Amino acid sequence: MQFEVWAPLTGQVAMRLDDATYDMAPDPNRDGWWLAEAPASDGSRYGFLLDDDPVPRPDPRGRRLPDGPDGLSAVVDFEALGAPGASESPPGRAAPRVPLQDAVLYELHVGTFTAEGTFDAAAARLGHLTALGVTHVELMPVCSFPGRHGWGYDGVAPWSVHEPYGGPAGLARFTAAAHAAGLGVVLDVVHNHLGPSGNHLPAFGPYFTDAHHTPWGAAVNLDAPGSDEVRAYLLGSALAWFRDYGIDGLRLDAVHALADGRALTFLEELAAAVDGLAAESGRPLFLIAESDRCDPRTTLPRAEGGTGLHAQWNDDFHHALHCALTGESQAYYGDFARAPLAALAKTMTRAFFHDGTWSSFRGRHHGRPVDRRRTPAHRFLGYAQTHDQVGNRALGDRLSASLSPGLQACAAAVTLTGPFVPMLFMGEEWGAGTAWQYFTDHPDPELAEAVRTGRRREFAAHGWKAEEIPDPQDPATRDRSCLDWTEPGRGPHARLLAWYRTLVALRRTHPDLRDPDLAAVRVAHDEERRWLTFRRGDVRVAVNLSPEPVTIALGRNGVRVLAAWEPVEHPGADGRVHVPGESAVVLGP
Repeated sequence: MQFEVWAPLTGQVAMRLDDATYDMAPDPNRDGWWLAEAPASDGSRYGFLLDDDPVPRPDPRGRRLPDGPDGLSAVVDFEALGAPGASESPPGRAAPRVPLQDAVLYELHVGTFTAEGTFDAAAARLGHLTALGVTHVELMPVCSFPGRHGWGYDGVAPWSVHEPYGGPAGLARFTAAAHAAGLGVVLDVVHNHLGPSGNHLPAFGPYFTDAHHTPWGAAVNLDAPGSDEVRAYLLGSALAWFRDYGIDGLRLDAVHALADGRALTFLEELAAAVDGLAAESGRPLFLIAESDRCDPRTTLPRAEGGTGLHAQWNDDFHHALHCALTGESQAYYGDFARAPLAALAKTMTRAFFHDGTWSSFRGRHHGRPVDRRRTPAHRFLGYAQTHDQVGNRALGDRLSASLSPGLQACAAAVTLTGPFVPMLFMGEEWGAGTAWQYFTDHPDPELAEAVRTGRRREFAAHGWKAEEIPDPQDPATRDRSCLDWTEPGRGPHARLLAWYRTLVALRRTHPDLRDPDLAAVRVAHDEERRWLTFRRGDVRVAVNLSPEPVTIALGRNGVRVLAAWEPVEHPGADGRVHVPGESAVVLGP
C-alpha cells in the first residue's frame, strides 16, 4: 500500500506503521510530498515522524482516528464498508434523487438526537423522519474533535469521522440506512477554522496564514504561499464525503469567514468540482452556504459572476419570524423588531431584509438586493429554529419554552408553506421540551476553564448571573440537550407533530408551494392586529399571532380550507376567513 503526505517544511519524514518504521522518500513529481510503500490492511495504525520528532503525528488526510485527534490514524477499507459511493451504489441502496428545489431538510446533531449519541442509534429513528415527510437529513459536523461530546465545530481532522459517533463505518451505515429509507444526507463541514486543541496541521505545512485573522485565530491559508496544496486538501476532503460515503450535499459553515483574495476563489473551485461530480454520477449534489453577507452573488451562477453555490441559509427570514413570534429586540434582532411583520413580508418577497439598508447591529449599511427575476426561491433556506439560533442563547431554550402550541403552529406554517426550502431543527416538530445548550468536552483543563469562563463572561454582559449559565464542560449540560423520545406520543407534542406532518404533505402535493418564482409571492399583513397572509399560486396561508380572533379578506377566489390549527370555516362568498387567535390556516382550490 502506498502512503503519502505533504510536509514541505521538513527535511526528512518517516512513517510508523504498527510496530515498524519506514523511511519516506521525496516525490520526484510533487514538491513537498513524501512517499512510502508498506504492507497494511483495514485498521492498521500509522503516523508520520517529522524530522527529529520522536512522537508520530496522525495523517492530515487520515480517515479514522480510533484514539482521537492526538492518536495514530487507522487505514480504512471503503470497499469493505460497502459505503454508497457517488458513481455507483450497492443494490437496494440507491441514493434518493430529490433535487434541492423539492427538499425539506431536517438538521440533526448525532450526539444528542438520541441519548446513545451514535450513528446507529440515530439510524434507528429514521422511521420518525420518513413519517414526518422530510427529504434530507442534515448532520451537524462529524469530523474528529477532542473529547466525546461537542457541537462538532471544533473539529481538527477534516477527512476523519468522530470515533465516539461510530467512526467511518458508522457514518457509512447511517448513510446507507437513510438512502434505503428514501432520505438524502447533507453534511455540515467547516473550512474556515480548526478547533483549538488537537490540531497537528501546522507541523506539516503552511495550512494557516497570519496574513488574515478570524475570530478563531490565524486564518486557513487560501491565498498565501503554499495555498495551492491547502485548497487541494480542503477540496479533496469535501469531495471525499460524496465519493466515499454517498453524501448528497454539504452545508458550508460561515463562508464569510473564508479569507480568500485570489481571482478564482476556493468556493468557486469547490462549486465547479461538485457540479462536475454531480454530472459524472447522475446525482443532484449540492452545496449550501452559511453566510451573513446578504450577498446574492453567493448563489448566483458562476457564468453570471457569482460563486455558484446552490443555496444559502437565510438568517434574515429567521430573525424577522423570530421577532414576530417572540417580540424580542436584543442584539441583531433590533432592526427586525421595529416592525416585525413588515420585516417578515420583505424577507418572504425579497429574501434579504438587509439589502443595502442600515444595520444598527453592525453600525453600517449592509447587504445587496436580490434580483427576483434571476434568483429562484430555492436558493435560500428558511427556518424558524437552528442549532445556532437555539444553542447560542444563554439557556439554549427553544421556541417551545416561551411560545404557545398555537404560535409554534404559526411558525411551522410560515416555514413549511413559505417560498424558501424549509429546514427544521431536530425536535422542533413536536415542540420538544428539552433545551439544546452549548456543551464541550475539552480534555485540556486550561482550555476547558477558558471556555467555561468565556461563556459566562459573554452573557454577564447581557445581565445574566454566572451561576445561571450552564457549564459547557458539565456532562449534565449535554445530557439535558438530548431529545426525549417519549414526548412525540403524548400531550400537546403529538398534536403539533401531526400538524407538521400535514404541512409537509401539503408542500409535497401542491406544486404551488414549491414554485421557485420569488417575484410571484404576495404578502399582506397588519402590524397592529398581528396577522399575516401570503399567496403561493392558488394557495393562501393566513397566520394570526394575536390571542384574539381576526377576520382577513382574501378576495373572491373560491378557496377552501386545506388545513387549520384550530377549526376554521371555509371562506364565504365575500372571501373573508375568520382565524382564531394564535392559529394558522392553509387554503386552496
